[in-house]
Amino acid sequence: MYKIKVLVVDDHLLIRTGIKSLLKDSSIIHIVGEAENGDEAIAKFEKLRPDVVLMDISMPGISGIEATRIIKEKYSQARILILTMYENEEYVLSSVKNGASGVLHKNVNKKELIDAIQSVAEGKKYFGQGLTQLLIENLVSRYDGEVSGKQNGKIFITTREKEILYCIADGMSNVEIGDRLKISPRTVDSHKSNIMQKFNIKTTGALTRFAFENGFYLPKKGSK
Repeated sequence: MYKIKVLVVDDHLLIRTGIKSLLKDSSIIHIVGEAENGDEAIAKFEKLRPDVVLMDISMPGISGIEATRIIKEKYSQARILILTMYENEEYVLSSVKNGASGVLHKNVNKKELIDAIQSVAEGKKYFGQGLTQLLIENLVSRYDGEVSGKQNGKIFITTREKEILYCIADGMSNVEIGDRLKISPRTVDSHKSNIMQKFNIKTTGALTRFAFENGFYLPKKGSK
């Protein structure tokens, strides 16, 4: 019986070991190799030609998304399933735009992981629970709010970016923002970077002033 050849890519040994442990008894999957960074993933793909690559997003050097783009440019038939810790629409959309066949959250159970690998191996798209909803919401309305930038004119921002701006204007740190919005500080920083790029803002201090000056400040209780 033919087994789906899988390459596991993650910079954490513990994660790679966990994935291999989950899949070792599968009757349809065979782990043919592993890589700990994007460069190694590209080299291992060229050498092993796996049916499916399980690709981490955040790694030292070349990111998983960039490695996906490079592999897909060389081998259009490559099927890559992105693994992420974050339910972030920017990550999902960027993964798809760069050639990923699907995106899966790292807290996935064994059954869904195998189902996802099988679906991608068959040429289908696969998005884990929660991530599918992000794509749907994005397709329905990519941007649903707007503010005016002094230099950039009218620029549209997402609901999540507006929430981040309110928190920034309120003087909250990345950790505090993450706690309030139930996302990681790293995801908060990613949203900040996106906002700064959109409005050509160069420093975090300027970002705070921008948020405050554009009406994102939340008055304290009792104030008028």
